[in-house]
Amino acid sequence: MNTRTTARAGAAAAALLSLAACVPVQPVRPAPPREDVTGVPVGARTVREGGDLVMGLSSEPDRLDPTTSSSLYTRYVMNAVCEKLYDIDAEGEIVPQLAAALPSVSPDGLTVTIPVRTDPVFADGTPFDASAVATTLTRNLTLEGSTRRSELGPLEEVSAPDASTVVLRYARPFSPITAALADRAGMVMSPTALEQRGEEFGDHPVCVGPFRFAERVPQTSIRVERDPLYYAADEVHLDSITYRIMNDANIRAANLRSGDVQVADSLSPQDIDALAREEGVGLLQTGSYGYQAVTFNVGNTDGAGEPPGRIDTPLATDPRVREAFSLAVDRTALVNSVFNDYYEPACSFLSPDSTFSTPASEACPPHDPQRAKQLLAEAGVALPYRIRLATSNTADSLRLAQALQASVADTGFQVVIEPIEYSTLLDVQSEGDFEAVQLGWSGRVDPHGNTSSFLTTGAGSNYSGYSNPEADDLVRRASQSTDPAERAELYGRLVQVVQRDNPLVYLYRVRSTTGYVSRGEDAVAGIETYSDGVVRLGRAAFVQSDE
Repeated sequence: MNTRTTARAGAAAAALLSLAACVPVQPVRPAPPREDVTGVPVGARTVREGGDLVMGLSSEPDRLDPTTSSSLYTRYVMNAVCEKLYDIDAEGEIVPQLAAALPSVSPDGLTVTIPVRTDPVFADGTPFDASAVATTLTRNLTLEGSTRRSELGPLEEVSAPDASTVVLRYARPFSPITAALADRAGMVMSPTALEQRGEEFGDHPVCVGPFRFAERVPQTSIRVERDPLYYAADEVHLDSITYRIMNDANIRAANLRSGDVQVADSLSPQDIDALAREEGVGLLQTGSYGYQAVTFNVGNTDGAGEPPGRIDTPLATDPRVREAFSLAVDRTALVNSVFNDYYEPACSFLSPDSTFSTPASEACPPHDPQRAKQLLAEAGVALPYRIRLATSNTADSLRLAQALQASVADTGFQVVIEPIEYSTLLDVQSEGDFEAVQLGWSGRVDPHGNTSSFLTTGAGSNYSGYSNPEADDLVRRASQSTDPAERAELYGRLVQVVQRDNPLVYLYRVRSTTGYVSRGEDAVAGIETYSDGVVRLGRAAFVQSDE
């Protein structure tokens, strides 16, 4: 443990004084069914053109650079300013956005041809074409610190033979490419801005989108304004959107009730039932392709993306200790006690709602404290075994950490909680400056997006420093296959490997819950949120209330 982590421990202890010492675990009961509501359409209501919409954003985004960013909240902002080659719709289907159609693939799977549109214009006036796409994809492959590189697979060459065609040549087939280009890897950046700003692009991103970046006040807000050059400008109604940073869920809920914000993300399950009864407040909610987990540092000595090193602790070197932790966790009781049954227990990277889900991938390690104690005894560790757990300093995250602390205590684990501000926690995770960290991933429609970057050796988001040739091989083979049944079987086998090694212990899946003002002068519509976790505001508008 280095000196930065030790210094944080004192601050963590002070921060926890205001919280209850433990969280009681309630009796397990079945969660009520939840109905997905992915959008509020404008419909026949009268649109009030213009205005500034304010969204209460639960955490500060990291740098607004599609190549390097790793935060869900960055995706919220970038969704308004940086369109992608592809997107997903409310049903999770991949649809063209800046591409003109879905890709065509050669019979050998090694050449992918993407037709692109030529009518868009970047916010700085640069024409959009295949060459601009090639520039972006090349940057994603070559920029130091890129977290998109592994998402693009074994890509050997990117070319633009004409203005409307991009050709990708692969060393071996790579079936997840379309899904990868439906997220940050497919956000196309202005080549003019890239040439002018280089690695500083994220300070003033320039893309194609309904809005363009205007300003950022660190730790306070990000503002974007309507882009008059946008190819569908007639479909954009707002003058601007201000993303106001509000880390406290109670404050977001209070501002939503008062109308000081018109949209708020990541509402706490503690507030949802009351908000659902609130006059003038509407709720969007949907399941998630992602997960929340505890990541153990088993080899991240030089930062994510670097070759793994050795960490000489039982937690890092002995998988029995990590398996004991997994068996000590009562996932269902955690969800019940901390999140009012609103979320779902999770035991793998693959959502049961995925088309690739199988009984093997849905299998969950039991809550087995006796076996956990036996494994710790076999590992020969002194008890209680102490683990420092870094976590976000939000109320829900701290409630979860305390419930987790209580859940594993009788087994022989002593969890020491280190609360850290979210954007700082992302750096801590990436740098490997942790023993264990509780964070999550918002999820991708293709399982490759939940696995390759996190579980393959040296990948850009492999925060645990995990390295297992068997896991590497399964991820590679699944990405090469074009047979959905074969891919599903391979991901099921990968789940078994991960549950044996436990570099990550998966805990639960959130329901993405977004509140909006539904009545009065600040009523809004045209908001959408899908299972990728992103709140979409590009077509949002103030509307005349139904009152």
